[in-house]
Amino acid sequence: MRRTEPGGGIRRHRVGRSLSVAVAAVALGSGLAACSAAPSAPSDSTDSVLMGHGAAHLPNTTASDWVTYADHVVVVSATAETEIAPTEEELARGEGVIGRTVDLKVEKVLWSRPGASRPAPAVWAYDAVGWQFSDGDTDNRLRMALAEQPRVEPGHWYVMALAWEDAVCSGEVAEPGQWRGLGEGSEVPFDGGVLGRGELEGRTVTPAPALVAEPGEDGSLEREVAGQGADALVRALREAVPQSPTFQARPQEPRDTCA
Repeated sequence: MRRTEPGGGIRRHRVGRSLSVAVAAVALGSGLAACSAAPSAPSDSTDSVLMGHGAAHLPNTTASDWVTYADHVVVVSATAETEIAPTEEELARGEGVIGRTVDLKVEKVLWSRPGASRPAPAVWAYDAVGWQFSDGDTDNRLRMALAEQPRVEPGHWYVMALAWEDAVCSGEVAEPGQWRGLGEGSEVPFDGGVLGRGELEGRTVTPAPALVAEPGEDGSLEREVAGQGADALVRALREAVPQSPTFQARPQEPRDTCA
């Protein structure tokens, strides 16, 4: 999906040094694989962003995907962020990742799946990508983001499709129940009440006119409603036909099997 800057020109990354960092899966909407050697500006530039690529947590492209796998579609405002310190191993190595938790306030519930197991949350602590640091200095950092996905930054608004996951076991560790997004296609900038306007990959964007004029060839809901208000998205969700869910994000093991 092509995005434009406020002036209408296609966004381009500025070229800088190559960085490659293996990172844990921290984005709620995606499984983060790794940050590639994406072009970036020098690390002292406010425009510098180290791009990563994520795997979809759940199908999230079409309106049918949303109404099949999401429990709620909400409008949220990002109110604050908290840094997550790097590990002792990363500090000793002199390079690694500084994580982030972003506080989201649910401003409005746009849609809820009939039979959802619980109501939409009023607030949501969203695990977001943070920064990569190097040269043994945590202040020498580069912002990280997932390609084609909001970084989720305070001061911006978003529309998000979210689903509740019950507590499960992963090896000997019990993961608590949590809200998660579906993936890249289910997190949409929404500044000023316009879908596609706002923060994306750490930059401010506006929906491309071509996206508004042309229907999405891939059936993308995000493309279909770009440049419109929330009513267009709600209408598309109400008209969508749910699928028979067959996708499973991770093995569902009873919590009491944890050692």
